[in-house]
Amino acid sequence: EQPPTLDNFVIGANAELVARLRGLRETSSFEALYIWGPQGCGRSHLLEATAEAARGQRPVVFLQGREAGAELMLAPGSLLVIDDVQGLTAEAQVALFRAFNAARFLGLALLLAGENPPLRLELREDLRTRIGQTLIFEIQLLSDEEKAAALRRHAIERGMLMDPGVVHYLLHHGRRDLPSLMAMLNSLDRASLEQKRPPTLPLLRELMQISLDLDKE
Repeated sequence: EQPPTLDNFVIGANAELVARLRGLRETSSFEALYIWGPQGCGRSHLLEATAEAARGQRPVVFLQGREAGAELMLAPGSLLVIDDVQGLTAEAQVALFRAFNAARFLGLALLLAGENPPLRLELREDLRTRIGQTLIFEIQLLSDEEKAAALRRHAIERGMLMDPGVVHYLLHHGRRDLPSLMAMLNSLDRASLEQKRPPTLPLLRELMQISLDLDKE
């Protein structure tokens, strides 16, 4: 599978956000962004892609909220990326608040993300206020047309000669988020190759039934 990049993110209505994230590659620029949206909206893709794009340009520290400790060792000019800030421990919240205080002086860029807007984050008040003062972006979900276009493009990239009804069926019977839809398309491609059957609707239905049965277990 392709690693997440800012180029292979399906932008939809998120052009301004992606442009801002590209800007975080620059060294020693102070910036603070908070992005939020539900699971499957592309949050993790964007964070991983931004961190990868910045490596080699500036020091990068990438953490999951629950992994962050009481100390954040940040060199001047660093990009600090934290996903799921709602998972920060009390000690890690203090460490992040200190990073905010030092950010302008050290030329840090902070890229934080969570499932909820800042006001609904269960964090200490002073940290929640700081996050609320950053540049805030809600990730805009893709329309069905945008998802369909992304799935067709993905199929072409994999060299799949796909039944046209497959994408329509997936959108109406599969999980709603693009990563899950892509994963099911990849499973269809693998099953098609393994079973030497074309990637048609009947094969997709079989796979989705197996997937449903596994979810029930």
